[in-house]
Amino acid sequence: MSSDIKTFLIILVVCLLQCAHSLKKEDCEVCFTVLERFSAEITDEMKSKPQLIEEEFKKFCKTTSNSNNSNKLKENKFCYYLGGLEESATSILRDLSKPMSYSLPVDKLCERLNSKVGGICALRYERTIDLKTVDLKKLKVRDLKKILSDWDEDCEGCIEKTDFIKRIESLKGKYLKDEL
Repeated sequence: MSSDIKTFLIILVVCLLQCAHSLKKEDCEVCFTVLERFSAEITDEMKSKPQLIEEEFKKFCKTTSNSNNSNKLKENKFCYYLGGLEESATSILRDLSKPMSYSLPVDKLCERLNSKVGGICALRYERTIDLKTVDLKKLKVRDLKKILSDWDEDCEGCIEKTDFIKRIESLKGKYLKDEL
């Protein structure tokens, strides 16, 4: 094969790998949820004007403030990171409004925002896990760690997912009381 064809094939493979690795909702759930809800609230007139999008986002962020709801607090933190709150230290609202004005999909927008502010995709909603019915093997390691953390337990020497599962299984009797 000629070097031009090899180069073309390498570029093609890299592009395909990048397309296959697009951000999923579960990877960046707060960003996806907030932006989907926000974009559904703005009118077609606003969607074409970045300045109006920014003003509307600030109004939207006010609904996340002063709440005892942990999900609202995560959304409030998201707004803080972007600069949608008065107390935000910095503002990258232009990085939100400009791409929104030309209808960039939410997954691509969250990817861009995550590259600007690394903590955005680390925001996760609190999940309630019913330990009596859940299959622990289907949970992610971070969820298993959260279960142990909620119980104020640790897992010394745990490296593999199976180590965390064994530790949780050994402690279930202590923390899950069978109701009569």
